[in-house]
Amino acid sequence: MHPALSVIFFTVVSGAGFGLVILSVGLGLLGGVPGLGVSGTLTSIVTGVVLATAGLLASTLHLANPKNAWRAFFRFRTSWLSREAVFSVLFYPCVALYLLGLWSTGGAHGAGMTLVGVLVLLLALATVFATGMIYASLRTIPQWNSPLVPTNYLLLSLASGAVLLTGVTVAFGESPAVAGRLALVLLITAGLAKAVYFFWIGKPQGPTINTAVGATRARIKLLESGQSSDSFLNREFSYEAAAARINQLRIVVYVCGFILPFLLLVALLRTDATPLSLTLALSAPALLGIGLLAERWLFFAEARHVVNLFYGRQQC
Repeated sequence: MHPALSVIFFTVVSGAGFGLVILSVGLGLLGGVPGLGVSGTLTSIVTGVVLATAGLLASTLHLANPKNAWRAFFRFRTSWLSREAVFSVLFYPCVALYLLGLWSTGGAHGAGMTLVGVLVLLLALATVFATGMIYASLRTIPQWNSPLVPTNYLLLSLASGAVLLTGVTVAFGESPAVAGRLALVLLITAGLAKAVYFFWIGKPQGPTINTAVGATRARIKLLESGQSSDSFLNREFSYEAAAARINQLRIVVYVCGFILPFLLLVALLRTDATPLSLTLALSAPALLGIGLLAERWLFFAEARHVVNLFYGRQQC
């Protein structure tokens, strides 16, 4: 698939934003974000909402006609894109109520605040899950048609949110012990899940020209597609990236997205020097962002639509 920069930015930034909100609100429901007061928690949630909003707005840039974006809200029963749109819109009034309640009560969670917090948590999780399912539901792209896709979206969202939460905690001069350890666990889990995905898509899968026409005894070879190689389908669904480039970017994914942030967080948990702590806390999410942008670029570049069979590709 052709990697669209607007969609890459959308999935990475909104995922991190929703992840930050999920962890901030989730820990708040359990008694408060460790190391953060009310002002720090408010800042963390608002930062997550801003990132999520920036990502969602960027997604409209991929539309041929952004004025028709409103149509996405009317296919809830059949479309994961519609579900993502509905969940994300419902998220905003709920998170606004939660922020207002957090500010007015000083962090106290009564029955009403708890209910609103749970709604915020569920809607944020549902939005990220729906984003992953937009791709996982496409049976025409074997590399996406797997439960591994929404699983990776959720884990990477939570991992990036935890790293950001650690940074917010340090920025407020508090101990990052709990947030940092949570980020380490989520980084390891997300890294392992991504390794499973890379291994899975490396195995031969999907239809071939032979299975398409039902021939099993000889290898079918397409002699003429009848279409120009510069058609829309060919440009959009037959994106080719050199194997060397893919391997290099996979290294970038793990070095910048998992290994270096992990090492920086370990160093952060072992130091008490405030200037150094702040540097480490800000460097970790920056490197993680680079790794996740590379990861999401690969997610699209390595996908093979079955329409490629029409152009003679034997294995999609």
